[in-house]
Amino acid sequence: YKEKIQKYSSFDEGEILELLYNLLKNIHLFDENTLTKESLKIAFDLCNDIDLKDIPFVAVTIELDGLLWTGDKKLKNGLKIKGFNSFYEIE
Repeated sequence: YKEKIQKYSSFDEGEILELLYNLLKNIHLFDENTLTKESLKIAFDLCNDIDLKDIPFVAVTIELDGLLWTGDKKLKNGLKIKGFNSFYEIE
């Protein structure tokens, strides 16, 4: 997406790479094998009729008591209907 960001912003390639570095250095990968069965079960129940591929992301959010950052409107709306409201909202 670097070229697209460069096209629609005033950033040059170096600035984009610096922003990307600053973003990525704060991202921590999570091993799915460390998720509890309880978190996976809750995530399955929430996602089973929305999109099964989202189970790990929802489970990590539950496990860490965090906020889910997603642009997937179908997922977000489906989870909200089921009472899940732990979303990171950009204002």
